[in-house]
Amino acid sequence: MMAAIRRRAASISLILGVFVFWEIACVVFGISSLILPRPSEILTTLYVRGPGIWPHAQQTLYTTMTGFSIGVVIGLLLGTLIGSSRLAYDTAYPLLVGISSIPKVAVVPIFVLWFGAGTVPAILTAMIICIFPIVVNMATGLATVEPELEDVMKSMKASKLDILWNVALPRAMPYFFASLKVSVTLAFVGSVVAETVASNRGVGNMMMIASSSFNVPLVFAGLFVLATMGVSLYVIFSLIERRVVGWAMRKDAAI
Repeated sequence: MMAAIRRRAASISLILGVFVFWEIACVVFGISSLILPRPSEILTTLYVRGPGIWPHAQQTLYTTMTGFSIGVVIGLLLGTLIGSSRLAYDTAYPLLVGISSIPKVAVVPIFVLWFGAGTVPAILTAMIICIFPIVVNMATGLATVEPELEDVMKSMKASKLDILWNVALPRAMPYFFASLKVSVTLAFVGSVVAETVASNRGVGNMMMIASSSFNVPLVFAGLFVLATMGVSLYVIFSLIERRVVGWAMRKDAAI
């Protein structure tokens, strides 16, 4: 327990040290705020412009979580189907790889043509960018179930659905939660990309307007808000993972 506390204290100290070094380097080398604002300037901007930033942060969080939630449902279903069926794997996997290889900024104009500018393109962009990691991890988790477990279930006259529900899905949960922690950060990328192109609200739109007026501290304030939301959601999913699949984690990792 004490080792875990010391490890966390060391990590926090290193993170704070990065920001202190950043502040000192900007002062010593006389770096202009138009190039790289100091952390103190960013915090001041967050405090002063907080009432104006908050609605944009709420919009981005809403679009990200909505698209992420839809992507999780679709990714879970597709991953289960692909991991359980060789035919589905051979058919759907190449299509998913092709779709994932397309730059997401290229599909935003298509969504705008279909649904108009606003919230929907951001939700859809967040959705499609987070599906692929979930599908891959779920399919991998289902494919790595030990054959011995399946043989035992078959000897007990278990159906394929019984094996999937009682053996395969529980064993794939560590892969699923690992994909959630990656996908939720990617969903923010999708939302921000869409907001810079096809929205008049959100952190992405705020950062684009700020950059056009050379308000670099506000741009970095937007980045700080996005990083804070991403890290917070990552921590939340990590805590849920420890509660649900703690049996699959090492003792020191579960502390």
